[in-house]
Amino acid sequence: MSTAKTALIIGASRGLGLGLVKTLLADGWQVTATVRNPQNAEALQALGKVRIEKLDLDDQQAVLALSQQLKGEVFDLLFVNAGVKGPDVQTPNGGATMAEVGQLFFTNAVAPINLAERFVGQIRPDTGVLAFMSSVLGSVTMPDAPELALYKASKAALNSMTNSFVTQLGDTRLTVLSLHPGWVKTDMGGEGADIDVETSTRGLVDQVNAFVAKGGHHFINYRGETIPW
Repeated sequence: MSTAKTALIIGASRGLGLGLVKTLLADGWQVTATVRNPQNAEALQALGKVRIEKLDLDDQQAVLALSQQLKGEVFDLLFVNAGVKGPDVQTPNGGATMAEVGQLFFTNAVAPINLAERFVGQIRPDTGVLAFMSSVLGSVTMPDAPELALYKASKAALNSMTNSFVTQLGDTRLTVLSLHPGWVKTDMGGEGADIDVETSTRGLVDQVNAFVAKGGHHFINYRGETIPW
């Protein structure tokens, strides 16, 4: 009998992270999911058999504590979903403070890579997948949504940091995905968005399965279409 695949989902209390856990559980995966505040994890707990761990991705000590907690465990999928929209302005002159801009870039671009560096040794060799929740807005070749300039730049920075991280892996045949979930009806995407969480997360998990053992770094959407960097 084949053993269940294992996933570690970072940032799963609501929205796409919660949806990913739901889709993976339905597919028979064993899931460990992190939330910043376990007191606010009712929706996650309601999904049933999911192991919930506390993690604030921005806190280096918390990342270390989680790696101690999960030491020796091997994951078929590590999906880093944590991220923030940041201030709704284009430039610091538009009203964002230096602290807000720094926070946005740290949370969206630097912290995910910090975590990946800590856990990369626990992703299953050859068939494991490391996935980052990116966005088509991080594509430098598609200049739209200027009102989201800072958010876009933070996602472009995540893609760039991911690229640098991948080049440092050497000969490891790890498959790394920078994923665009589509424009989804979440707190961040709003009600006017194109698709629901279920459609997005079904597609995202399908891509994870499709890219198993392919190796390399791919920037794709939930339908498997390549996005230009």
